[in-house]
Amino acid sequence: MSNDKALKQTVLDELQWEPSVNAAHIGVTAKDGVVTLMGHVENYAEKAAAEKAARRVNDVKAVAEEIEVRLPFSVKHGDDDIASAAVNRLRWDSSVPEGAVKTKVEKGWVTLTGEVDWHYQQEAAVNDIRGLWGVIGVSNQITIKPSPNTSTIRENIIKALDRSWFDPAAIDVTAQGGNVKLTGRVNSWYEREEANAAAWAAPGTTSVENTISVA
Repeated sequence: MSNDKALKQTVLDELQWEPSVNAAHIGVTAKDGVVTLMGHVENYAEKAAAEKAARRVNDVKAVAEEIEVRLPFSVKHGDDDIASAAVNRLRWDSSVPEGAVKTKVEKGWVTLTGEVDWHYQQEAAVNDIRGLWGVIGVSNQITIKPSPNTSTIRENIIKALDRSWFDPAAIDVTAQGGNVKLTGRVNSWYEREEANAAAWAAPGTTSVENTISVA
């Protein structure tokens, strides 16, 4: 079995293994470590879970996600219903500062705007909306408030990576203001995501450009 065929089968197995994904209508192709997901699912949360599952597989270097959200016929939520549910969901999430995130809904596609202090608050807002019935996509336009002190961002990220199991020579970190760029090479997509999370956790980080490649 060629490497591409083996990788395709492994991704299919991982999708079958993931309980939050119904893999019956998802197809997979693989070429040189790049995996493409096709087909359709019933909600946006399932679409995101399928992509996350594919990224967990060893030897996956990148994922092209072409899955379509096809809502069940029984789901009849209009944009007004989705907008109302989104406002309530954000209001009840203690991770999202009250009133910081605004929503706009157009034909099931939700656009989030506003400004928060931390990336985890931005992610929490996106995850809140992702799981709502009727949502077919989320556009995250929430920004991170700039910090007055950004001089130690690079050093803080390097220390965080060093506390973990990363080889300090494997990842290079540069920072200009709150804009962080990660380069280098790691052994798995999981390591790449862990480095990304460490960069976002540094006080003052407002954006992360992650160009780390997977060996």
